[in-house]
Amino acid sequence: MTDIHIDDFYKDVARILVQLYLYFPKPAQLYVEDISGPDDPDEFGLHSDRHNACFSTMIWLADSGYVRFVDTIRHEALDQAVLTQKAFTLLTTRSELADKHPFVSEENNPPSVIEEFSSNVHQIRIALKNRSSVQIRSIVQHLFEQAKHH
Repeated sequence: MTDIHIDDFYKDVARILVQLYLYFPKPAQLYVEDISGPDDPDEFGLHSDRHNACFSTMIWLADSGYVRFVDTIRHEALDQAVLTQKAFTLLTTRSELADKHPFVSEENNPPSVIEEFSSNVHQIRIALKNRSSVQIRSIVQHLFEQAKHH
């Protein structure tokens, strides 16, 4: 059994990277609630632990060189967030995981389709769609491992 906060971390990383990929190269506001879901601050206006953990994941991704941003909007969003070259390259690179679990047949598809479906970003999308913590953890760990070699 895994620690739930670590599974949430991997899921947040995956969602953040995919969301910023959709806007790339245009900077965008990245809201915590778009990643971790609605938050209901307490009577003092303090956010939930889940919300704070997601915001911390955003900051960690920036500190680790995957995301750039201009400023924070309180603890609710990153302003003008964009993938770094490192993150963009990792997401568009062919995933070795695709070779183990291909989602598209090479026989009936053009090379461009095969390449797109074999990318790390596509692997993340499939894992998120399947809502599989194991798949999400695997692909995010794979990305972090690949980042060491770039």
